[in-house]
Amino acid sequence: MRIILLGAPGAGKGTQAQFLMNKYGIPQISTGDMLRAAIKEGSELGVAAKKIMDAGQLVSDELIIGLVKERVAKADCAKGFLLDGFPRTIPQADAMQEAGIKVDHVIEFDVPDDVIVERMSGRRVHPASGRVYHLVYNPPKVAGKDDETGEDLVIRADDVEETVRKRLAIYHEQTELLVGYYRKAAERGETRYHHLDGTQPVERVSQQLISLLG
Repeated sequence: MRIILLGAPGAGKGTQAQFLMNKYGIPQISTGDMLRAAIKEGSELGVAAKKIMDAGQLVSDELIIGLVKERVAKADCAKGFLLDGFPRTIPQADAMQEAGIKVDHVIEFDVPDDVIVERMSGRRVHPASGRVYHLVYNPPKVAGKDDETGEDLVIRADDVEETVRKRLAIYHEQTELLVGYYRKAAERGETRYHHLDGTQPVERVSQQLISLLG
């Protein structure tokens, strides 16, 4: 049950990742969390990563792959793991393969850009409690106010339409290439590729995942 989730920001990967973690008892591996943990542990790779980050530079693919390899060898990954947000590029996917990190399923959540923009730019947050509303799908009782406290709701910087569109452009430029990459890998029998319509209700997507993964 070694799984990669692919899809644009706002396509619903995070929600389904939580569902899969609970359902199958496998950990989600995010490169950000992994970097922070390695730095905290003071492992050799962690120390190297800290130096690079302290200098304000980007951590190399090689180092990230080393961390992923170290992480998937831990006991909690015995049943499998979930990679979300990695690999982001073809060189990272190649490096993963060269490092012998095998993947059983690649799941793509396909959602048109305009739907993602509507989903994300419609979100409103109550900063103190973290409660999230949506202008269309889950509106507050009083426009712009939190239901429980009556305090103002805000738009997170990440949810501003211009920011969302910039993030989508980066996804199409860099990460979308992985769709073709893993489709070809599936044709060669190296993994299984699943394409899901991410515009469906959350529960329906979850049900489809169960039937695909068994």
